[in-house]
Amino acid sequence: MASSDLLPESPQAIRSLTAHCYCKAVHFTVTIPIASLPLPVHMCHCPVCRYTHGTLCIFHAPLPKGVQPEFISPSSPTSSLTGYKHAEALCERFFCTTCGCHIGDADLTPDPSTGKPEWRVATSIFSEHGEDTFQIRAHCFTRAAPGGGLYDWLPSMGDRTLDTWNPDPSNTTFPPGSSDIDTAKPEFDSSGNERLRAECHCGGVSFTIPRPSISEVVNDAFVAKYVSPLDRDKWVACLDLCDDCRLLDGTHVVGWTFVPLALTEPKINPDLKLGTLKTYESTKGVLRAFCGTCGATVIYSCGERAPGGGQQIVDIAVGVLRAPEGALAENWLTWRTGKIAYYPSGERYDEVFAKALKKGHEEWGLNRYKVSPSFPIG
Repeated sequence: MASSDLLPESPQAIRSLTAHCYCKAVHFTVTIPIASLPLPVHMCHCPVCRYTHGTLCIFHAPLPKGVQPEFISPSSPTSSLTGYKHAEALCERFFCTTCGCHIGDADLTPDPSTGKPEWRVATSIFSEHGEDTFQIRAHCFTRAAPGGGLYDWLPSMGDRTLDTWNPDPSNTTFPPGSSDIDTAKPEFDSSGNERLRAECHCGGVSFTIPRPSISEVVNDAFVAKYVSPLDRDKWVACLDLCDDCRLLDGTHVVGWTFVPLALTEPKINPDLKLGTLKTYESTKGVLRAFCGTCGATVIYSCGERAPGGGQQIVDIAVGVLRAPEGALAENWLTWRTGKIAYYPSGERYDEVFAKALKKGHEEWGLNRYKVSPSFPIG
Protein backbone atom coordinates (compact mmCIF):
# COMPACT_ATOMS: atom_id res chain seq x y z
CA MET A 1 0.00 0.00 0.00
CA ALA A 2 1.35 3.40 -0.95
CA SER A 3 1.89 5.79 1.92
CA SER A 4 -0.28 8.37 0.15
CA ASP A 5 -3.26 6.04 0.53
CA LEU A 6 -3.11 6.66 4.26
CA LEU A 7 -3.40 10.42 3.97
CA PRO A 8 -6.76 11.89 5.07
CA GLU A 9 -9.00 12.99 2.25
CA SER A 10 -8.77 16.76 1.55
CA PRO A 11 -12.01 18.65 2.02
CA GLN A 12 -13.48 20.08 -1.18
CA ALA A 13 -12.66 23.75 -1.62
CA ILE A 14 -15.77 25.89 -1.37
CA ARG A 15 -16.72 29.54 -1.64
CA SER A 16 -19.56 31.38 0.06
CA LEU A 17 -21.42 34.01 -1.97
CA THR A 18 -23.73 36.57 -0.34
CA ALA A 19 -26.95 38.08 -1.72
CA HIS A 20 -29.57 40.49 -0.43
CA CYS A 21 -32.44 42.61 -1.67
CA TYR A 22 -32.58 46.40 -1.37
CA CYS A 23 -34.30 46.53 2.02
CA LYS A 24 -32.24 43.52 3.26
CA ALA A 25 -35.30 41.74 4.58
CA VAL A 26 -34.03 38.95 2.31
CA HIS A 27 -30.40 38.06 3.01
CA PHE A 28 -28.80 34.72 2.22
CA THR A 29 -25.62 32.93 1.20
CA VAL A 30 -24.94 30.03 -1.13
CA THR A 31 -21.97 27.73 -0.62
CA ILE A 32 -20.52 26.69 -3.96
CA PRO A 33 -17.72 24.20 -4.73
CA ILE A 34 -14.94 26.26 -6.31
CA ALA A 35 -14.79 23.65 -9.08
CA SER A 36 -18.33 24.74 -10.09
CA LEU A 37 -17.38 28.40 -10.47
CA PRO A 38 -18.06 30.54 -12.35
CA LEU A 39 -21.76 29.73 -12.36
CA PRO A 40 -23.26 30.07 -15.85
CA VAL A 41 -25.85 32.85 -16.14
CA HIS A 42 -28.66 32.83 -18.68
CA MET A 43 -30.95 35.71 -19.60
CA CYS A 44 -34.52 34.54 -20.13
CA HIS A 45 -36.74 36.66 -22.40
CA CYS A 46 -40.01 34.74 -22.11
CA PRO A 47 -43.20 36.68 -21.28
CA VAL A 48 -43.55 34.96 -17.91
CA CYS A 49 -40.17 36.28 -16.78
CA ARG A 50 -40.71 39.72 -18.32
CA TYR A 51 -44.19 40.17 -16.85
CA THR A 52 -43.27 38.87 -13.37
CA HIS A 53 -40.22 41.14 -13.13
CA GLY A 54 -41.20 44.21 -15.20
CA THR A 55 -37.84 43.96 -16.98
CA LEU A 56 -36.75 43.05 -20.51
CA CYS A 57 -35.27 39.77 -19.27
CA ILE A 58 -33.99 38.10 -16.11
CA PHE A 59 -30.48 37.01 -15.06
CA HIS A 60 -30.50 33.56 -13.47
CA ALA A 61 -27.91 30.92 -12.65
CA PRO A 62 -28.72 27.33 -11.67
CA LEU A 63 -27.16 26.29 -8.36
CA PRO A 64 -25.22 23.01 -8.30
CA LYS A 65 -27.37 20.03 -7.38
CA GLY A 66 -28.20 19.98 -3.69
CA VAL A 67 -27.10 23.57 -3.03
CA GLN A 68 -29.78 25.71 -1.41
CA PRO A 69 -29.90 29.35 -0.28
CA GLU A 70 -28.96 29.60 3.41
CA PHE A 71 -30.93 32.47 4.94
CA ILE A 72 -29.30 34.76 7.46
CA SER A 73 -31.47 35.56 10.50
CA PRO A 74 -33.81 37.37 10.84
CA SER A 75 -34.37 36.73 7.13
CA SER A 76 -36.28 33.54 6.39
CA PRO A 77 -38.35 32.07 3.54
CA THR A 78 -41.53 32.20 5.59
CA SER A 79 -41.19 35.72 6.99
CA SER A 80 -39.43 37.55 4.15
CA LEU A 81 -40.59 36.05 0.86
CA THR A 82 -43.72 35.89 -1.26
CA GLY A 83 -44.01 32.94 -3.63
CA TYR A 84 -45.74 32.98 -7.00
CA LYS A 85 -46.89 30.01 -9.10
CA HIS A 86 -48.94 30.42 -12.26
CA ALA A 87 -51.23 27.73 -13.68
CA GLU A 88 -48.60 26.09 -15.89
CA ALA A 89 -45.62 26.64 -13.58
CA LEU A 90 -42.91 24.05 -13.08
CA CYS A 91 -41.29 26.20 -10.40
CA GLU A 92 -42.18 28.75 -7.74
CA ARG A 93 -40.78 32.26 -8.03
CA PHE A 94 -39.84 34.19 -4.91
CA PHE A 95 -39.59 37.91 -4.23
CA CYS A 96 -39.16 40.11 -1.18
CA THR A 97 -42.51 40.82 0.44
CA THR A 98 -41.32 44.29 1.51
CA CYS A 99 -39.45 45.79 -1.46
CA GLY A 100 -40.44 43.45 -4.30
CA CYS A 101 -36.96 42.21 -5.30
CA HIS A 102 -36.99 38.84 -7.08
CA ILE A 103 -34.40 36.41 -5.69
CA GLY A 104 -34.91 33.36 -7.92
CA ASP A 105 -37.08 30.28 -8.31
CA ALA A 106 -37.18 26.68 -7.12
CA ASP A 107 -38.60 23.59 -8.82
CA LEU A 108 -41.95 22.39 -7.53
CA THR A 109 -40.76 18.77 -7.69
CA PRO A 110 -37.69 17.86 -5.62
CA ASP A 111 -34.73 16.27 -7.35
CA PRO A 112 -34.99 12.50 -6.65
CA SER A 113 -31.27 12.16 -5.93
CA THR A 114 -31.14 14.87 -3.25
CA GLY A 115 -34.75 15.21 -2.12
CA LYS A 116 -34.39 18.98 -2.52
CA PRO A 117 -35.79 21.31 -5.19
CA GLU A 118 -33.23 22.67 -7.62
CA TRP A 119 -32.77 26.43 -7.49
CA ARG A 120 -31.99 29.17 -9.98
CA VAL A 121 -30.91 32.37 -8.26
CA ALA A 122 -31.09 35.98 -9.43
CA THR A 123 -27.40 36.71 -9.77
CA SER A 124 -27.90 40.50 -9.89
CA ILE A 125 -28.46 40.67 -6.13
CA PHE A 126 -25.14 39.12 -5.15
CA SER A 127 -22.51 41.32 -3.58
CA GLU A 128 -20.00 40.45 -6.28
CA HIS A 129 -20.57 39.59 -9.92
CA GLY A 130 -17.09 39.18 -11.35
CA GLU A 131 -16.32 36.77 -14.17
CA ASP A 132 -14.80 34.43 -11.58
CA THR A 133 -18.15 33.97 -9.78
CA PHE A 134 -20.87 34.45 -12.42
CA GLN A 135 -20.43 34.35 -16.17
CA ILE A 136 -23.22 35.53 -18.46
CA ARG A 137 -23.25 33.01 -21.29
CA ALA A 138 -26.62 32.76 -23.01
CA HIS A 139 -29.96 34.23 -24.04
CA CYS A 140 -32.93 31.90 -23.93
CA PHE A 141 -36.53 32.07 -25.17
CA THR A 142 -35.69 34.84 -27.61
CA ARG A 143 -38.44 33.59 -29.94
CA ALA A 144 -40.90 34.34 -27.15
CA ALA A 145 -39.90 38.03 -27.35
CA PRO A 146 -40.75 38.80 -30.97
CA GLY A 147 -39.88 42.16 -32.43
CA GLY A 148 -36.54 42.30 -30.66
CA GLY A 149 -35.33 42.51 -27.10
CA LEU A 150 -32.30 43.02 -24.94
CA TYR A 151 -30.73 40.11 -26.84
CA ASP A 152 -30.37 42.48 -29.82
CA TRP A 153 -28.31 44.85 -27.67
CA LEU A 154 -26.10 42.22 -26.05
CA PRO A 155 -24.84 39.74 -28.67
CA SER A 156 -21.57 39.26 -26.80
CA MET A 157 -19.73 39.86 -23.54
CA GLY A 158 -16.34 41.22 -24.49
CA ASP A 159 -14.77 38.62 -26.77
CA ARG A 160 -17.31 35.95 -25.77
CA THR A 161 -20.22 35.50 -28.16
CA LEU A 162 -23.39 34.66 -26.24
CA ASP A 163 -25.31 31.51 -27.07
CA THR A 164 -29.00 31.61 -27.94
CA TRP A 165 -31.30 28.78 -26.86
CA ASN A 166 -34.92 28.15 -27.78
CA PRO A 167 -36.85 24.92 -27.19
CA ASP A 168 -37.47 22.70 -30.18
CA PRO A 169 -41.23 22.80 -30.94
CA SER A 170 -41.19 18.99 -31.15
CA ASN A 171 -39.61 18.61 -27.71
CA THR A 172 -42.47 17.15 -25.68
CA THR A 173 -40.45 17.38 -22.47
CA PHE A 174 -40.62 21.15 -22.67
CA PRO A 175 -43.90 22.08 -24.35
CA PRO A 176 -44.66 25.78 -24.75
CA GLY A 177 -47.46 26.91 -22.47
CA SER A 178 -50.06 29.48 -23.40
CA SER A 179 -48.31 32.01 -21.15
CA ASP A 180 -45.11 31.63 -23.20
CA ILE A 181 -46.69 33.47 -26.13
CA ASP A 182 -47.49 37.17 -26.38
CA THR A 183 -51.07 37.79 -27.46
CA ALA A 184 -51.30 41.58 -27.14
CA LYS A 185 -53.79 43.34 -29.39
CA PRO A 186 -54.19 47.04 -30.26
CA GLU A 187 -56.52 48.88 -27.86
CA PHE A 188 -58.51 52.12 -28.19
CA ASP A 189 -60.50 54.32 -25.83
CA SER A 190 -64.11 55.40 -26.31
CA SER A 191 -62.97 58.30 -28.50
CA GLY A 192 -60.95 56.06 -30.79
CA ASN A 193 -57.55 57.09 -29.39
CA GLU A 194 -54.96 54.32 -29.27
CA ARG A 195 -53.91 53.09 -25.83
CA LEU A 196 -51.05 50.83 -24.73
CA ARG A 197 -51.69 48.35 -21.95
CA ALA A 198 -49.34 47.81 -19.02
CA GLU A 199 -50.10 44.62 -17.11
CA CYS A 200 -48.20 42.32 -14.77
CA HIS A 201 -48.21 38.56 -15.23
CA CYS A 202 -51.01 37.74 -12.79
CA GLY A 203 -53.20 40.55 -14.14
CA GLY A 204 -53.64 42.12 -10.71
CA VAL A 205 -52.17 45.37 -12.04
CA SER A 206 -53.55 46.54 -15.39
CA PHE A 207 -53.90 50.00 -16.93
CA THR A 208 -53.32 51.81 -20.21
CA ILE A 209 -51.34 54.85 -21.32
CA PRO A 210 -52.08 57.18 -24.26
CA ARG A 211 -50.06 58.36 -27.23
CA PRO A 212 -48.24 61.64 -26.50
CA SER A 213 -49.92 63.23 -29.51
CA ILE A 214 -53.11 64.00 -27.52
CA SER A 215 -53.83 67.62 -26.57
CA GLU A 216 -53.25 67.08 -22.83
CA VAL A 217 -49.60 66.38 -23.67
CA VAL A 218 -49.02 68.66 -26.66
CA ASN A 219 -50.37 71.71 -24.80
CA ASP A 220 -48.42 71.09 -21.58
CA ALA A 221 -44.81 72.26 -21.79
CA PHE A 222 -43.69 70.23 -18.75
CA VAL A 223 -45.27 66.95 -19.89
CA ALA A 224 -44.11 67.48 -23.48
CA LYS A 225 -40.48 67.21 -22.33
CA TYR A 226 -41.02 63.45 -22.10
CA VAL A 227 -42.07 63.09 -25.73
CA SER A 228 -39.56 61.71 -28.21
CA PRO A 229 -37.66 64.47 -30.06
CA LEU A 230 -37.40 62.09 -33.02
CA ASP A 231 -41.09 61.19 -33.26
CA ARG A 232 -43.76 63.26 -31.49
CA ASP A 233 -46.10 60.27 -31.53
CA LYS A 234 -43.84 58.33 -29.15
CA TRP A 235 -42.66 58.57 -25.56
CA VAL A 236 -38.97 58.42 -24.62
CA ALA A 237 -37.45 55.31 -23.04
CA CYS A 238 -34.08 54.45 -21.54
CA LEU A 239 -32.10 51.72 -19.86
CA ASP A 240 -31.12 52.10 -16.20
CA LEU A 241 -28.16 50.40 -14.44
CA CYS A 242 -28.55 51.98 -11.01
CA ASP A 243 -27.81 49.89 -7.92
CA ASP A 244 -31.17 50.70 -6.33
CA CYS A 245 -33.16 49.34 -9.27
CA ARG A 246 -30.90 46.29 -9.50
CA LEU A 247 -31.67 45.39 -5.89
CA LEU A 248 -35.37 46.22 -6.21
CA ASP A 249 -36.20 44.14 -9.29
CA GLY A 250 -33.42 41.56 -9.14
CA THR A 251 -31.92 42.14 -12.59
CA HIS A 252 -28.86 43.92 -13.98
CA VAL A 253 -30.87 46.42 -16.02
CA VAL A 254 -34.38 47.84 -16.24
CA GLY A 255 -36.03 49.77 -19.05
CA TRP A 256 -38.25 52.77 -18.24
CA THR A 257 -40.63 54.99 -20.15
CA PHE A 258 -42.09 58.20 -18.72
CA VAL A 259 -45.77 59.18 -18.76
CA PRO A 260 -48.17 61.50 -16.91
CA LEU A 261 -49.80 59.60 -14.05
CA ALA A 262 -53.06 61.52 -14.55
CA LEU A 263 -53.44 60.11 -18.08
CA THR A 264 -53.46 56.45 -17.05
CA GLU A 265 -56.73 54.53 -17.38
CA PRO A 266 -57.99 53.70 -14.86
CA LYS A 267 -56.46 56.81 -13.33
CA ILE A 268 -53.76 56.03 -10.77
CA ASN A 269 -53.48 58.44 -7.86
CA PRO A 270 -50.14 59.69 -6.46
CA ASP A 271 -50.27 57.04 -3.72
CA LEU A 272 -49.89 54.47 -6.56
CA LYS A 273 -52.72 52.32 -5.25
CA LEU A 274 -54.26 50.16 -7.97
CA GLY A 275 -55.29 46.52 -7.90
CA THR A 276 -52.57 44.39 -6.32
CA LEU A 277 -49.90 47.12 -6.29
CA LYS A 278 -47.79 47.38 -3.15
CA THR A 279 -45.59 50.40 -2.50
CA TYR A 280 -42.15 50.83 -1.01
CA GLU A 281 -40.37 54.11 -0.25
CA SER A 282 -36.79 53.33 -1.29
CA THR A 283 -35.48 56.79 -0.36
CA LYS A 284 -37.13 59.98 0.88
CA GLY A 285 -39.50 61.25 -1.80
CA VAL A 286 -39.13 58.13 -3.97
CA LEU A 287 -42.07 55.73 -4.08
CA ARG A 288 -41.95 52.48 -6.00
CA ALA A 289 -44.81 50.14 -6.79
CA PHE A 290 -44.74 46.44 -7.53
CA CYS A 291 -47.37 43.72 -7.80
CA GLY A 292 -47.85 42.09 -4.42
CA THR A 293 -48.97 38.85 -6.06
CA CYS A 294 -46.43 38.15 -8.85
CA GLY A 295 -43.71 40.67 -7.92
CA ALA A 296 -43.53 42.71 -11.12
CA THR A 297 -41.84 46.11 -10.88
CA VAL A 298 -44.40 48.56 -12.30
CA ILE A 299 -43.91 52.24 -11.30
CA TYR A 300 -41.22 54.57 -9.99
CA SER A 301 -42.34 57.97 -8.69
CA CYS A 302 -40.28 60.86 -7.33
CA GLY A 303 -41.18 64.30 -6.05
CA GLU A 304 -39.01 66.21 -8.53
CA ARG A 305 -41.29 65.11 -11.38
CA ALA A 306 -44.47 66.30 -9.65
CA PRO A 307 -44.67 70.10 -10.03
CA GLY A 308 -48.42 70.05 -9.38
CA GLY A 309 -51.49 70.69 -11.45
CA GLY A 310 -51.84 67.03 -12.44
CA GLN A 311 -48.47 67.08 -14.22
CA GLN A 312 -46.81 64.29 -12.26
CA ILE A 313 -44.57 62.15 -14.47
CA VAL A 314 -43.79 58.58 -13.40
CA ASP A 315 -41.53 55.87 -14.77
CA ILE A 316 -43.36 52.83 -16.13
CA ALA A 317 -41.38 49.60 -16.36
CA VAL A 318 -41.16 48.64 -20.04
CA GLY A 319 -41.22 44.97 -19.10
CA VAL A 320 -44.95 45.11 -18.29
CA LEU A 321 -45.96 46.86 -21.52
CA ARG A 322 -48.13 44.71 -23.81
CA ALA A 323 -47.20 46.25 -27.16
CA PRO A 324 -48.49 44.17 -30.10
CA GLU A 325 -45.21 44.75 -31.99
CA GLY A 326 -43.05 43.20 -29.28
CA ALA A 327 -41.08 43.58 -26.07
CA LEU A 328 -39.33 46.83 -27.05
CA ALA A 329 -42.64 48.59 -27.86
CA GLU A 330 -40.95 50.37 -30.76
CA ASN A 331 -44.21 51.72 -32.17
CA TRP A 332 -44.66 53.59 -28.90
CA LEU A 333 -41.15 54.38 -27.68
CA THR A 334 -37.91 55.98 -28.87
CA TRP A 335 -35.01 54.44 -27.01
CA ARG A 336 -32.22 56.74 -25.83
CA THR A 337 -29.41 54.51 -27.03
CA GLY A 338 -26.62 57.08 -26.75
CA LYS A 339 -26.81 57.25 -22.95
CA ILE A 340 -27.63 54.62 -20.34
CA ALA A 341 -28.88 55.99 -17.02
CA TYR A 342 -26.51 55.44 -14.09
CA TYR A 343 -23.97 53.77 -16.33
CA PRO A 344 -21.07 54.23 -13.82
CA SER A 345 -23.03 52.20 -11.23
CA GLY A 346 -23.49 49.36 -13.67
CA GLU A 347 -19.84 49.46 -14.70
CA ARG A 348 -18.71 49.25 -11.06
CA TYR A 349 -20.93 46.23 -10.47
CA ASP A 350 -20.31 44.24 -13.68
CA GLU A 351 -17.84 46.00 -15.95
CA VAL A 352 -17.89 43.44 -18.76
CA PHE A 353 -21.69 43.49 -18.96
CA ALA A 354 -22.01 47.28 -18.78
CA LYS A 355 -19.43 47.91 -21.50
CA ALA A 356 -20.92 45.26 -23.80
CA LEU A 357 -24.46 46.59 -23.34
CA LYS A 358 -23.36 50.19 -23.96
CA LYS A 359 -21.66 49.18 -27.21
CA GLY A 360 -24.55 47.04 -28.46
CA HIS A 361 -27.18 49.60 -27.48
CA GLU A 362 -25.38 52.40 -29.34
CA GLU A 363 -24.88 50.29 -32.46
CA TRP A 364 -28.54 49.31 -32.49
CA GLY A 365 -29.54 52.97 -32.20
CA LEU A 366 -27.33 53.96 -35.13
CA ASN A 367 -28.88 51.24 -37.23
CA ARG A 368 -32.45 52.05 -36.18
CA TYR A 369 -32.41 55.86 -35.99
CA LYS A 370 -29.31 56.71 -38.10
CA VAL A 371 -28.05 58.36 -34.91
CA SER A 372 -27.58 57.09 -31.37
CA PRO A 373 -29.75 59.58 -29.47
CA SER A 374 -28.54 60.93 -26.12
CA PHE A 375 -31.32 63.46 -25.49
CA PRO A 376 -32.08 64.61 -21.94
CA ILE A 377 -35.18 63.15 -20.32
CA GLY A 378 -37.31 65.73 -18.57
